[in-house]
Amino acid sequence: MSVPSDDEYEGMPPPTIRNAYADDTIKIMLATDNHIGYLERDPIRGQDSIEAFKEILQLAVKHDVDFILLAGDLFHENRPSRDCLYQVMALLREYTLGDRPIQVELLSDPNDGKPASYSFPAINYEDPNLNVAIPVFSIHGNHDDPQGAGPEGALCALDMLSVTGLINYMGKIDLPMNDAEAQDTGIAIRPVLLRKGNTRLGLYGVGNVKDQRMHFELRSNRVRMYMPKDKDSWFNILLLHQNRVAHGPQQSVPEGMFDDSIDLVVWGHEHDCRIIPEPVAGKRYYVTQPGSSVATSLADGEAIEKHVALLKIQGKEFELTPIPLRSVRPFVIDEVDLSEAAEELGFDLTDKIEISKYLKNRVNELINKANEQWDERNARALEEGEPELPRPLPLIRLKVETTGVSEMSNPVRFGQDFIGRIANPRDVLTFHRSKSKGAKGKGKIKADVPELSIDDPDLTVGEKLSKVRVQTLVKEYLAAQELQLLGEAGMSDAIELFVDKDDSHAIQTHVHSALRSLMKGVQASEGEVDADNIDELVEQVREQHEQRYLQKRTEEPAKGKGKAKAAEESDASVDSMMMDVDQGGSDFDRQMSDAPPPPKAKGRAAPKKAAAPAKKAPARGKKAAAPPSDDEDEDEIEDEIVPPKRTNRAAVLSQLTKKAPARKATGTKAAASGSKQTQVTLNFAPAGRTSARAAATRAKRKVAETIELDSD
Repeated sequence: MSVPSDDEYEGMPPPTIRNAYADDTIKIMLATDNHIGYLERDPIRGQDSIEAFKEILQLAVKHDVDFILLAGDLFHENRPSRDCLYQVMALLREYTLGDRPIQVELLSDPNDGKPASYSFPAINYEDPNLNVAIPVFSIHGNHDDPQGAGPEGALCALDMLSVTGLINYMGKIDLPMNDAEAQDTGIAIRPVLLRKGNTRLGLYGVGNVKDQRMHFELRSNRVRMYMPKDKDSWFNILLLHQNRVAHGPQQSVPEGMFDDSIDLVVWGHEHDCRIIPEPVAGKRYYVTQPGSSVATSLADGEAIEKHVALLKIQGKEFELTPIPLRSVRPFVIDEVDLSEAAEELGFDLTDKIEISKYLKNRVNELINKANEQWDERNARALEEGEPELPRPLPLIRLKVETTGVSEMSNPVRFGQDFIGRIANPRDVLTFHRSKSKGAKGKGKIKADVPELSIDDPDLTVGEKLSKVRVQTLVKEYLAAQELQLLGEAGMSDAIELFVDKDDSHAIQTHVHSALRSLMKGVQASEGEVDADNIDELVEQVREQHEQRYLQKRTEEPAKGKGKAKAAEESDASVDSMMMDVDQGGSDFDRQMSDAPPPPKAKGRAAPKKAAAPAKKAPARGKKAAAPPSDDEDEDEIEDEIVPPKRTNRAAVLSQLTKKAPARKATGTKAAASGSKQTQVTLNFAPAGRTSARAAATRAKRKVAETIELDSD
């Protein structure tokens, strides 16, 4: 097969199968970036992702495909909620299990990739106990990648679906434990080899890894693909989930760095729909990018109509057919320049009412355009014999150029007029200013923000791009803020999780955990706290927590993507599928809270108590005048003592236990102070961990304490 020159690529027809034979043709449904669970709590858009996934499965049944191929980010979060898992498992059982015979024969080892110490095969339709009609093969993306280091290794939601026999999880790579091993270890990709008639197909999947790592491995020729000896007689597909668009040096994977024996690259992670195969200069293979099945941002690329691809392969020939997704909510985006509009229509840029009226008219035009698109979809579907779907609320985004406008109205208040007409009334407008035009003005009001290294005028463009990292910007910004309560390292990691993993609860969880530990550390200080020295004491406790966190982070092995030790993550791995509403945490909470086991306390002043109750001494230190009953003691221990694998209370309890003797006090004042601090501590305790009787007992005691404080 000759490689065409760069000039010959222009105007080339897409690949096609010249003489198709059904017995030799493998039909595959291609989809990527389903992001199931995106905005699942939104009353309007909460079911968009699951409805799109349901339609994909229905299309697979309709077109009688041999199997479904997913290129990552099946779930939007690393720990999908129970509701997400339930719906996905129910849909997979509904549409992919059945008596339909499978025409594709597995030639590779069915046990390659199966869980250790279990006997069932890795490929679900090779299991005699399962009745699979349409196999599903999937790699993981950056949103649903494996986490943890428990006895079974790093796990993700795809592992859960795999062991249930609903999907076939491929492309999971064991990354080296440390930098020394990384120098001698590359990325090994083992294929799933299939055959139908005379067509032989090799599936090579590699789940998402850091772009820098993938770029290095490809550039160093350390990506090993285990291919058959007669690899040229196989049609080879590579699935990957990486950045395709460059975001800086080594922040993407170049298209032309893959093995020459590859015939087609299925690219995940990028949400723009580009299904028509694109040739790569100097290479024999093509690239197809199905894009996402649901819009996760109001960007231009997401406004392209969503499709999945029907891939047909016969021998070394293939063809791709885009199939539009009817259930996807219509999305229309546009941009206006208020200065140009004012000149054309003659309204005053200082008149907020006139500007608002003009923008509302433009939004109404976009709504009408979106509704027309939906009606056209329904008309095409009716011609093909499909049922008509009810019109959903559209997504509308109007980007407004505000250069020369002194004041704009509140975009949230503006969107209230469109409630019930669009799906995103809170963010229908976005304002921006032209840098070139703004420079010519009289001057711009700059916010009081620290100067970052990328603002250095002496740096070249290349040097600035090399510094554009979320971690770098966050670290520099936080360092300039002089944080008084929160540690810079922990806050930086929480923000990184919020950006990279789209974990909406990461920052909230870290702040709650850090403030709770900070309060307990201040309460554990010896003697009475002077109001004049409170700032100094808080600073000391904050520095101690920051040093402990940095030490803990450096001690963790570099397995997976910076996961914690196996012994400390066993419970976290088991609970990795827990809903956010159950625990209120994130992956960052699990890493932050994995404090080292508490050291043995020395010189305890209350040897009468057992070991477990002794850890509660600080929480009751100021209540010496009113010793609690046995029932209350049980309730308090059940509420406060939590295994160190899940929270950072181990270190806190150890610190408090050491200093318990210095906390003892008598009299009404001490009791009142102790009760007040106990109430603050209880506000941060996780809910749902005690019985109804225990909760009632604590509530009754808190009411009594509050009444006592009021009477004093």
